[in-house]
Amino acid sequence: MKKLLLFWKKYSFLLLIAFLFLSLFDLRFAVAAVICMAAPILISIFKGRFWCGNLCPRGNFYDNIVVKFSNKNKVPRFLKSIFFRTGMLVFMMTMFTFGIINNWGNFYGIGMVFYRIILITTIIGIVLSLLYNHRTWCNFCPMGTIAAVISRLKKSKTVLQVSSSCVSCKLCEKKCPIGIVPHEYKGNLLSHPDCIQCGKCISVCPKDAIGYNIF
Repeated sequence: MKKLLLFWKKYSFLLLIAFLFLSLFDLRFAVAAVICMAAPILISIFKGRFWCGNLCPRGNFYDNIVVKFSNKNKVPRFLKSIFFRTGMLVFMMTMFTFGIINNWGNFYGIGMVFYRIILITTIIGIVLSLLYNHRTWCNFCPMGTIAAVISRLKKSKTVLQVSSSCVSCKLCEKKCPIGIVPHEYKGNLLSHPDCIQCGKCISVCPKDAIGYNIF
């Protein structure tokens, strides 16, 4: 299962490329984007924002391709603020809802709504990655924001853990693309609702103090 997940994380970005390419010829393909809108919300009920850091094709596109060109700078606090994220969520969902309503009964028109929203947000994510880190978009992604709210309410226990062997070297803090401070959760669940469980902190920890089921 672990090997399959690693394979997915490495190559699933090809689905994003295929989506953008095939939709140019037939907009019905674009409706498949509904999966990437619903999945992070459903998975968050059981495992927090696991989708965002492991299964999202666009997220894996940022991790495998865009990261090579990213400036790796810290994301401004404003982009992570509740005010900005709520505004982005309301704006995007309003535009999306009106788009669907206006094209109801027209499958190609609905496909265009999905295609446009994925294309524009992906471009925004790429541009922001050149200014800040490669996961900048994930800090205020509307679906990620909803998943974070659910994660906070559900308080899932199937998330990363930080054992008491943590020495607070702060390497995990420097590596986290979302700006979380994992070592602050020493001896507890890494229960921050925005943790996308990408595993960057796991790979950099010199004491193997971060992971699943390590208590």
